[in-house]
Amino acid sequence: MSNLIRLIGRRLIALPFMVVGVTLLVFLVMSLSPADPAVLALGESASPEALAQYRTAHHLDDPLFQRFWDYLVNLCHGDLGQSFKGNDITHLVKSAFPITLQLTFIGMFLAVIIALVLGIIAALYRDRWPDQVIRVISIASLATPSFWLALLMIQWWSDVPGGTGTFQAVNTGWVSFGDEGYLRQITLPAIAVALPNSGSLTRVVRTAMVEELDKDYVRTAIGAGIPKNIVVARNVLRNALITPLTVLGLRIGYAMGGAVVIEMIFNIKGMGQLIFQGITLNDVNIVQGVSITVAAAFIIINIIVDMLYVLVNPRIRSV
Repeated sequence: MSNLIRLIGRRLIALPFMVVGVTLLVFLVMSLSPADPAVLALGESASPEALAQYRTAHHLDDPLFQRFWDYLVNLCHGDLGQSFKGNDITHLVKSAFPITLQLTFIGMFLAVIIALVLGIIAALYRDRWPDQVIRVISIASLATPSFWLALLMIQWWSDVPGGTGTFQAVNTGWVSFGDEGYLRQITLPAIAVALPNSGSLTRVVRTAMVEELDKDYVRTAIGAGIPKNIVVARNVLRNALITPLTVLGLRIGYAMGGAVVIEMIFNIKGMGQLIFQGITLNDVNIVQGVSITVAAAFIIINIIVDMLYVLVNPRIRSV
């Protein structure tokens, strides 16, 4: 138990340092951009006096370290700064980030269901035709870009008679979770997130299941007369699914990045639309705020998954 507490504590201590490191990296990339924020905010027709006043008001002439420190202090207070148009970036992120989280987790929930079903079937029918078919499916899903799949679904569903009445191909607004029409608007984007991520998870589940099925305790239990289905359900599944849990954390992070792109395609008002707006308007403050938020979420999710792995792994928990 002491080892368990020590491992969890180590990850919690590392969390703020990792977030600060990511923040520094994003801040440096944005600060070293050749574009002048004052010109981007006021336009090329602005007078030199107005540009100088803007730089002074936003501390753009301060040393880089001082600007980063001020930004970090404001970030600790939940302030991501303002866009060039004067909008509060924190408010924009608070409105958009929950939508991206919903799309990510619903998509990954579907991916996990697909991976569990296909991975277990492939392991139980190892080297037989179901396994071969599932291998082809998983490799095809791995090779399929999520943005291409999203575009394909929009094109295909728009051509199906009555298709847009069943699922909404392009969103004109966002319906809150639980309200009427929510499933209709989230289904296609969630599938676009799920399918590319299900391929790698399927292969991991299959590999873990095969390794567990080859262990001595499984052969001993089956030899003692216990039905194979019971051994698989009670022991093999529980032990085999520990390993895919670590991969799941990485896939959730990748899925969040993919969801940002899918949101732009389906016109969902999430972080994707927000970062697209920042890029279109050359607003580095928006891009910086969104990038830091997504990166911090990626780190936090992976640390949570690592902690869950420690909790469910009996070899670590029993120490």
